[in-house]
Amino acid sequence: MPITVPGGGTVLKNSVFHTEVGRKPPEEKHQLLQVDFSCDFPDVPVLPETLLLLDIRMQEMSVDLAEISRLVLGDMGAAVQILRLAGREYGNAEGRPTRIEDCISDLGLVTCFGAVSAMTVSRDGGGHAIAETWAHSKQIAQHAKLVADEMPDVNPDEAYLAGLLHGIGLLPSILGWDWMESPSDDSVATGFRIAKQWSLPRCVMELFCEMHLAGYPVRWSGIVRTAHQRADRSSIDCPFEYSIRPQLHRRG
Repeated sequence: MPITVPGGGTVLKNSVFHTEVGRKPPEEKHQLLQVDFSCDFPDVPVLPETLLLLDIRMQEMSVDLAEISRLVLGDMGAAVQILRLAGREYGNAEGRPTRIEDCISDLGLVTCFGAVSAMTVSRDGGGHAIAETWAHSKQIAQHAKLVADEMPDVNPDEAYLAGLLHGIGLLPSILGWDWMESPSDDSVATGFRIAKQWSLPRCVMELFCEMHLAGYPVRWSGIVRTAHQRADRSSIDCPFEYSIRPQLHRRG
């Protein structure tokens, strides 16, 4: 199903299509979602530079979905906003889209951009902590994908996603979600709750199951642990750096 954008461009999956300027593009049959963002955890902010680049790409006559997805996957906030949108629409249904490309294609480019642009990272002191966490998450995701490339039975894209979202349990403290019921100092338990609430992809849910449930087979957490060993140490309170790493060694 093509996604139409202003200027006459259309996009389908990873291919780029062109239409003549002024020519009416094919009608988008997928109805835009009416989403009430107030009935869930608060929005997760997106880096201003990510939002700017996405806006620029969307104004082009032809839109490359692969490039849009690359920008989204470089920003934990942007990826979370789209994945939680897919979670609301599909839940844990069999065959639901889990790749960012497929989520955008199914939900609609305009709808996804609306979710991504709901909130941006501020430039104050709190914004610095968020930007540092986002940078750490991206670096771990990149290393996790490289680790998975060395494992024949692991999907590197899923490993990237697990690495990118391994720190979502830190969101309440970083973003000041002081309204949460039964707040927990355990960022792993909080991450498990958030992943379940948002119906995040299975690889992310399994990551937190491995970290949170005793005796759960280790797979994604081992990859993310190795990614931390290869990456630069971070000053943020990453659970793998300060609490999960010893636990993973005991399980190994």
